[in-house]
Amino acid sequence: MKYIIDKDIRPVYLQIYKQIRQDIIDETLPYQAKLPSIRLLCDELSVSTVTVVHAYALLCDEGYIEARERSGFVVIFRKDDHFAATLETPKKKVPVEHGNHDYPDFPLSVLRKTMRKVISDTNEGNGILERSPNLGTIELREALRSYLARNRGIIADIKQIIIGSGSEHLYTLLVELLGRERVYAIEAPSYKKIEQVYKASGVALEKLPLTCDGIDSPALRNSSADILHISPYRSFPSGITATASKRHEYLRWAEQKERYIIEDDFESEFSISMKPEETLFSHSLKDNVIYMNTFSKTVTPSFRIGYMVLPKKLADAYEEKLGFFSCTVPTFEQLVVTELINSGDFERHINRVRRAKRKELNK
Repeated sequence: MKYIIDKDIRPVYLQIYKQIRQDIIDETLPYQAKLPSIRLLCDELSVSTVTVVHAYALLCDEGYIEARERSGFVVIFRKDDHFAATLETPKKKVPVEHGNHDYPDFPLSVLRKTMRKVISDTNEGNGILERSPNLGTIELREALRSYLARNRGIIADIKQIIIGSGSEHLYTLLVELLGRERVYAIEAPSYKKIEQVYKASGVALEKLPLTCDGIDSPALRNSSADILHISPYRSFPSGITATASKRHEYLRWAEQKERYIIEDDFESEFSISMKPEETLFSHSLKDNVIYMNTFSKTVTPSFRIGYMVLPKKLADAYEEKLGFFSCTVPTFEQLVVTELINSGDFERHINRVRRAKRKELNK
């Protein structure tokens, strides 16, 4: 196992993580393969123990490997022509009210300062009184394009990014875009409003049961759905996170026919992992994953701002079919979020929350 590390590129542990992960996905390191010991890899790469420990910890967090007593680290990711084996049914969890959390609030002082700056910087307020372009302001879509590229591995043009007033509004637009004649599938259990929106839209809906690693494999395999709506980071209210094997299973499912995945990435920014969670959008080779997120937890639920990133092949179809719909988010709020992202205040808040969560877990 020979890996190339450039110590001038930081952080070094991410280089190790990415190369091992790719070997696992390519099956150079197949299922049940044993990874080299931490000490052996440290000697081979001339790096510290902490560096390799961080890389292995990330691979464990994402379900590529696991630590076994007296055996070291072993690959548990499976990539084959069949669906990954379903694990045991999850234990019952106590539901948490959607929107209630114990994360530190976004600093009001920063929000107040940002609002004042946006007002003073927009030509005595004229800019914030203008109507937003139908897809959302260019400023916010450009800020999101850069943010998603550096933090989520999502490479997209701004014409693929659509701004809307919260996830429910965007779900409705997706039904109009993808078609009412299709069959939609959701996780069971899932966020109640997802089911309500699809039922209100009059589409055929299937509920696919969750196991402890994601959607039950036989249920997914036997489903007649064309559209799969999932929350792979942490499904609500179960709290289940899809493993790496399960995420690739979802992508393989979507390779058949004209299928699409709606990746609802709610709350993923607050992962305690040392790097942001993987997205299905960034791993899709078929250009058939729609990425969605909001600012309800990362900034404030009073800002009804959500966004979705369409596959390239759907962006033109959206413009042609639904481009006439006006953006439902006020220009002022869009410009405030733009400034929070561009100034770094948005990411500083996320990093503060993640550090606080790690510290709490280590007590």
